[in-house]
Amino acid sequence: MTDTYEVIVVGGGAAGLSAALVLGRARRRTLVVDAGEPRNAPAAHMHGYLTRDGMPPAEFLAQGRAEIARYGVELVRDRAVAARKDEVFAVELASGRTVRARQLVLATGLKDELPPVAGLAERFGRDVLHCPYCHGWEVRDQAFGVLATSPMSVHQALMVTQWSKDVTLFLHRVAEEELTDDDLRRMAAAGVRVVPGEVAGLRIEDDRLTGVRLAEGAVHACEALFVAPRPVPQNDLLIRLGAELKETPFGAYPVIDERGLTTVPGLWAAGNASGFAEQVVNAASRGYRAGAAINGELLFADLDAAGV
Repeated sequence: MTDTYEVIVVGGGAAGLSAALVLGRARRRTLVVDAGEPRNAPAAHMHGYLTRDGMPPAEFLAQGRAEIARYGVELVRDRAVAARKDEVFAVELASGRTVRARQLVLATGLKDELPPVAGLAERFGRDVLHCPYCHGWEVRDQAFGVLATSPMSVHQALMVTQWSKDVTLFLHRVAEEELTDDDLRRMAAAGVRVVPGEVAGLRIEDDRLTGVRLAEGAVHACEALFVAPRPVPQNDLLIRLGAELKETPFGAYPVIDERGLTTVPGLWAAGNASGFAEQVVNAASRGYRAGAAINGELLFADLDAAGV
């Protein structure tokens, strides 16, 4: 393997593999650096991706890796720990190797931090869920709970009523007075029950969620519990390279144009590295768009440099 490429893609999820596929088919020397920690690893299946609905995420990624290999794209299982830009980008890997490229795609995604409630992490992706569009159909018409992490959890409670009319909002550490009159009116109209009090844990029977237990001892029936994890963008490399970030309610994400180009020339962001609400199908689209744009950038740069 060489240490010099035209493009390096950091992140081997849907966005990174999609960008690499486009670049490989465009005959660009491309390297994918994949730490092997996809955000959707806890989920047994992914949904909402036309023709791939219900596919296990691991199978999706395995197929993607096989596809990029057919076009000569290299993939290494490693972690990018540092990056700098001089005439080209230099990316330092945890293995000690340094790789260089003219263009760099960061598809490093984000991590989900769950509230510190006993049992949540063990059930996450099974019957503790975060996205009704990803999992709502599979648990439809069951007894839903929504664990409040902020007053914005009212929105989540209202949304999941599209999949069940049996919905309880557990306020947990959110005070009742933090709810607005509009919140209360809408939840009443949707039939959402509101339960104050801190949640201490879950009731599990025969490896299935059956209830939510409050700190004061009461247990409320629940078969699917929705929660909004705190998203933690993996933006360390963006910061190191000087990309401008913008603060959002879901973390700091890079300022990008419609193609995914950051404020640093040659540095691109795709997938959840570019924004919070990128599902798998959206992430793949972002990667495709970045890959095509990068090929054009390289082509015209070379033509201009030729000076003909």
